[in-house]
Amino acid sequence: MSADTTLAFDASCHIFTGCGFPAPGLHTFVYKPIFTVSGFEFTKPMLLALLGSVLIVAFFWAAFNKPKLVPGKVQMIGEAGYDFVRRGIVYEIIGKKDGEKYVPLMVSLFFFVWILNLWSIIPLAQFPVTSLIAFPAGLALIVYVLWVSLTFKKHGFVGGWKNITGYDKSLGWVMPLVVVIEFFSNLLIRPFTHAVRLFANMFAGHLLIVMFTLASWYLMNGIGIAYGSVSFLMVLVMTIFELFIQAVQAYVFVLLASSYIQGALAKHH
Repeated sequence: MSADTTLAFDASCHIFTGCGFPAPGLHTFVYKPIFTVSGFEFTKPMLLALLGSVLIVAFFWAAFNKPKLVPGKVQMIGEAGYDFVRRGIVYEIIGKKDGEKYVPLMVSLFFFVWILNLWSIIPLAQFPVTSLIAFPAGLALIVYVLWVSLTFKKHGFVGGWKNITGYDKSLGWVMPLVVVIEFFSNLLIRPFTHAVRLFANMFAGHLLIVMFTLASWYLMNGIGIAYGSVSFLMVLVMTIFELFIQAVQAYVFVLLASSYIQGALAKHH
């Protein structure tokens, strides 16, 4: 729940007291600046993104700064996470030979997206940073620039455009149609869907949790307590479900990023 929503919510507002249900909306995702410097506003989501970065660096530093032949608990968890992304995603999609150099990037993307998602269920934070489109869009832009640059580096200028547009003379008369569709699909729609897929899932999930949380409190009056208990149960169910979705969305984001890189390195897209 955002700071603005909390401030706007009347703690004495319950069903049967004459006040309406304070439904969550876009204001739930708007935060007042923590501080402002020369017009630059530093908000809670920015703080969470920064803290997430620090936590990831600190964790992997602790895990691999002084690696041991017989790993400790932290090193073991770090190796398991690193190996999951390397073997379960990068090797499977790009291949071991071509994919090894991209493992550090994919591991970073996976854990960064995951922790930005996880903030939504952590007390005091309680906000998924990726529910703000700017963060998924920035990450998708990194992948997009890498994909385009790799495509032209691998295939040259003419070959790069053939790779992007799916140019193939064997397609015959449908080739112009395929070229137009592939052009718009890859250069315009791909980065958009890559970002929106993550954003939309986190946005919807957070909105549902906030709605059931507010409903639980609003219904805590008279006979409404029975309904409020059901609403609170839904909060618990949605939180557990959100835990699953958070991991899945981090996985899907990196899976698609690996797929794009594989397409850039392949002879034909």
